[in-house]
Amino acid sequence: MTTRPLIFTDIDGTLLDHFDYSFSPAIEVIEALNERQIPIIANTSKTFAEMTKLQQTVGFNSPFISENGAVIYIPIGYFEQQPQDTFTQGYYWVKEFSQPREYWLELLNEQAQAFKSDFVGFSSLSVEELCELTDLSPDNAKLALVRHYAEPLLWKGDETSKQAFIKLMTSVGAHTLQGGRFLHVGGDTDKGKAMKWLADVYTKQYGTPVTTVALGDSGNDNAMLEAADIAIQIKSPTHEFPTLTTNKKTIKSTEYGPKGWAECINKTLLSSSVESQNNPLSSEGA
Repeated sequence: MTTRPLIFTDIDGTLLDHFDYSFSPAIEVIEALNERQIPIIANTSKTFAEMTKLQQTVGFNSPFISENGAVIYIPIGYFEQQPQDTFTQGYYWVKEFSQPREYWLELLNEQAQAFKSDFVGFSSLSVEELCELTDLSPDNAKLALVRHYAEPLLWKGDETSKQAFIKLMTSVGAHTLQGGRFLHVGGDTDKGKAMKWLADVYTKQYGTPVTTVALGDSGNDNAMLEAADIAIQIKSPTHEFPTLTTNKKTIKSTEYGPKGWAECINKTLLSSSVESQNNPLSSEGA
């Protein structure tokens, strides 16, 4: 039976350049996917506020997964029927997978006093401080600070202290995830679990199987990449390719960021038929 491809993509360092946050090298490919009605679904650590702005800028009208799998936002009317276990918020159907951010802030305050000098939380950062850490513009930094489901930490201590902190947080019910720059503390959620849930919704709504194609550049994308039918690792200028544990097809880009994104999507979806699984790329890389 014919399957329908779904693209799940990380944003920072994958679709957006690590240094200047540009996606211009991927514009032609995005337009080609839109013409073919192949959904591009952001699966990111970014906030709702950041993503609603980015969706408009990039030209996405599909659902998106925010804060490392903590929540999914589906535009109302995107599917014929509202998916089960979602609620309406503004212009979206929302599926939550985590307790709110306030829960994790309270937990950090109660349990992590011994590590207080080892990290700086997002909740204590000013717009100016976040700009210095990330090179975000002031407007984008304001959006990044408005989080709802997890607390990112800038780790300042050594690796031994970090591992002790992670062990403590795990023991009190928190989940930690290392992103490109920040250590995220939140619920037991990840990009892979959220992707699976949304892919199942697409399957039910379409009435046909789907093929999940995931793209990411860092370790916090591993759960998504390992859960995908086709995993595409995007080359990073700041670190090596993370090690994946999967028996499914794995592709590595030769270009960085959005250039690598466009390179691999061109070869996997636009120059071949993923629907029939006749992918010309070897599992060793693009």
